[in-house]
Formats: sequence, C-alpha cells, structure tokens
Amino acid sequence: MSREIDYGNLMHSAMRGLIRTVLQDISDNGLPGNHHFFITFDTAHPDVELADWLSDRYPGEMTVVMQHWFDNLTVDEDGFAVTLNFGDSPEPLYIPYDAIRTFVDPSVEFGLRFESADEEPEGFSAVTDPDEEPDHAEEHEEDKKDADVVSLDSFRK
Repeated sequence: MSREIDYGNLMHSAMRGLIRTVLQDISDNGLPGNHHFFITFDTAHPDVELADWLSDRYPGEMTVVMQHWFDNLTVDEDGFAVTLNFGDSPEPLYIPYDAIRTFVDPSVEFGLRFESADEEPEGFSAVTDPDEEPDHAEEHEEDKKDADVVSLDSFRK
C-alpha cells in the first residue's frame, strides 16, 4: 500500500489559512492604506449564508468587494461573516473558506485562485495589472473586469 503526499490539498489549506489570517487582522485593526479585496465565492456551497434574493440573482458564484464600507466582520476557523451594502441595503453574509474561488487584493497585485477538483491544480496564481477598481461593496458579475491572472508555473524553469 503506497502513501502519497497530497500537495494540492496542503497548498489549498495553507492559502485558506493566509486568507483567515488577513481577515482576522482586518477585523482587529481595519483595512490599512489602499488595501481592499475582491472575493469570488460559490453561492451554491451548502454552508454559504446569504439573502435569498442574492442567491437567486447569483446562483453559481458572486464577487464581493470589501473596501470602503463593511461591518460586523467576524472570522472563525471555517469562514467569515461580514455585512456588506448592496444598493443601500446592508446584508449579512457568511462565506466558508472552502467556498472561495478567488481572493484578490489589487492594491498590491496579489491574488489567489482555488482550482476545483475537476480542474488541473495550479496551486496559486499571481494577479498583475488590475484595471480600474470599483468603488462599491458589491461587484456584479456582468460589470467585473477580468484581471490578468498569470500562473506562477509559467515562470518556473
């Protein structure tokens, strides 16, 4: 019986731990400087909690922006809760780390992308040259601009 090291799951666990650490620091101390986050997550994940009208509007995935206004950010071992403003309507969300597909901080050109089990694992990706950044708590899928995502594999020799 052979045993193998599951590097893909270990990398995802480490990346989710990084997100947890960053969000806990933001919860404790607020967002420093120009930092802000685009967080895309699977709205169909069984542990995601969001208003019915949001899950109806975004049945597969949704990208939220944590920038100028957010409230009640609490971070736990499995995910985080936050209240965001959707068109003058504050809505609480709970997003488990396992539901996150991308986590991007365009202010410092940093990003993580989680590959699903049916895609070839790439570990993590760096985000470069982000376009104009939205100035609101929610980013509609049809409005979001694609960042140039470059796999770090392309820089390996």
